[in-house]
Amino acid sequence: MTDKKNDTFEQALLRLRQNAEKIRSQDTDLEDAIKYYEEGMKDYKVCRGILDSARQKIEQFEEEAGSEGRD
Repeated sequence: MTDKKNDTFEQALLRLRQNAEKIRSQDTDLEDAIKYYEEGMKDYKVCRGILDSARQKIEQFEEEAGSEGRD
């Protein structure tokens, strides 16, 4: 298994989508569905963390840009 902390948003999102497809498959038994769900939640947290970090950077940039305009 890869170190998900160093994944890009795209890598984590791709795995999240793949796990969702596996869960929806009629060939997936309950035990595997639970495993895919757990993996998907980990990838969701990676995506959420990356998005939160990006939002904070944008907000900080906007604050800095706004304060420069007031000088």
